[in-house]
Amino acid sequence: MLFHVMHATRYTYEIPVSHSLNEVRLIPRALPVQEIRRSEVQVQPEPAFMYYRKDYYGNDLSSFELFEKHDQLQITSESMVEVSAPAGAPASSISWNEAQTAIAEQPDEATIEASEFIYNSPHVSVTPELDGYARASFVSGRPLLDAAQDLMHRIHTDFKYRPQSTSISTTLPEVMKHRRGVCQDFAHVMIGAVRSQRLAARYVSGYVRPGPKVQGAQPSHAWVSVFFPGSGWVSFDPTNDLIVSDSHITLAWGRDYADVTPVKGISLGGGSQRVEVEVYVQPLG
Repeated sequence: MLFHVMHATRYTYEIPVSHSLNEVRLIPRALPVQEIRRSEVQVQPEPAFMYYRKDYYGNDLSSFELFEKHDQLQITSESMVEVSAPAGAPASSISWNEAQTAIAEQPDEATIEASEFIYNSPHVSVTPELDGYARASFVSGRPLLDAAQDLMHRIHTDFKYRPQSTSISTTLPEVMKHRRGVCQDFAHVMIGAVRSQRLAARYVSGYVRPGPKVQGAQPSHAWVSVFFPGSGWVSFDPTNDLIVSDSHITLAWGRDYADVTPVKGISLGGGSQRVEVEVYVQPLG
């Protein structure tokens, strides 16, 4: 599936900003199932410099600095991305107990690298409540794929999708208490539940193909990848209750939202600010 993606973030400041330094993760990742035909990031007003590099997790990071006064800032990324469905079955029949043991023993390089995703992170701290919620899905001896799918389905059923009901400052215990939120919250719940069983899970940011029954298509989307020792990572979308295939475009991944924030920066001046985000995902066939 070929997609054209446009992601625009606009800042309007109460008083002019005299100096700002920003970094963005808005260039999709090149993957075996994802080919980047074209991708660029444009900034207005024009920055003094723009640097491109890979961050710790291999995500494309663009950083730029503005020295001239400005009362507006617009960051626009535009990409042409071709996404293919993964070949074959989504994962092996390994049980979650076997996966847990393999991650603890770290028998190979892939498992060693995945093992860092079993620990707490800035937005995801394992609690007894998360552990209890996970145990209904992680029954002893159950295949990891079945357990992860069941957990995904329960989150989709138990939590209500409510745009603007939460923010990045909303804690995971608050989400668990009120059982509502957006894709970012549902991804954090699933990651915390998986990690509570000493299994590896990471946060993925990106976009999803829009549709009448698709939630989280605007302005951007988030889902979860779970590590299957011997097979690799399999991605689950708890917001839409499905295993990720060629309808999702991957931007970046990390421990949680803090590692993949699309746009962040610091500025001198500005006072209060208004932020507007627009995302368009157009399937081209």
